[in-house]
Amino acid sequence: MSDEVRDTEATEALEIDADSGADESATAESDEALSEESDEAPSEDDSPAPRRFWRRDLWRVQVNVKPVAVILILLVLISGGVTAWLYVKQYKPDQQTDPSVARAAVNAASDGTVALLSYSPDTLDKDFATAKSHLSGDFLSYYDQFTQQIVAPAAKQKSLKTTAHVMRAAISELHPHSAVVLVFVDQSTTSKDNPNPTMAASSVLVHMALVDGKWLITKFTPV
Repeated sequence: MSDEVRDTEATEALEIDADSGADESATAESDEALSEESDEAPSEDDSPAPRRFWRRDLWRVQVNVKPVAVILILLVLISGGVTAWLYVKQYKPDQQTDPSVARAAVNAASDGTVALLSYSPDTLDKDFATAKSHLSGDFLSYYDQFTQQIVAPAAKQKSLKTTAHVMRAAISELHPHSAVVLVFVDQSTTSKDNPNPTMAASSVLVHMALVDGKWLITKFTPV
């Protein structure tokens, strides 16, 4: 083989080796790039886990919220019913009566107050009897005992005379069979030691009860 032929074959072999080395280098670079991309990209095993946990937590929240919402709705309905019942039974009693009932209670309280606070030493028995006709229950017993033991002896001894006038009166509470009336009253008092009238103003809560169709005083409380 001539030297020229050998040189040609050697040159071709070098070119093949160079091409092969270039291919191997390119392949290595490609594999390295793929390896880096594989490292940077999230794994398939990692990404679904947070989503599964999130869905599970959301399901738990929904399950827990539904019973709480139902309980709250029930509490609102119950409280609304109780409020309505209290309003009808406790705070709306005047709707169960008519204006004539209120006027009758006010008039009875006014007349009874005047009878209780007015008496004269010359007509004590009559005055006390008139007052007792406006009373009922325990208060009637108390008034009878009080007038006989305290008022009558003092009125006779000192010639006490009292006269009461109702200035104003209004319903404080009104129920079908009971009422409370606020009464403003002026009272003048004379005696043998003080013949000139002594004036006194006061206010009284008069508790009334409807007994056999008549409003009677069951409690008399100065305020």
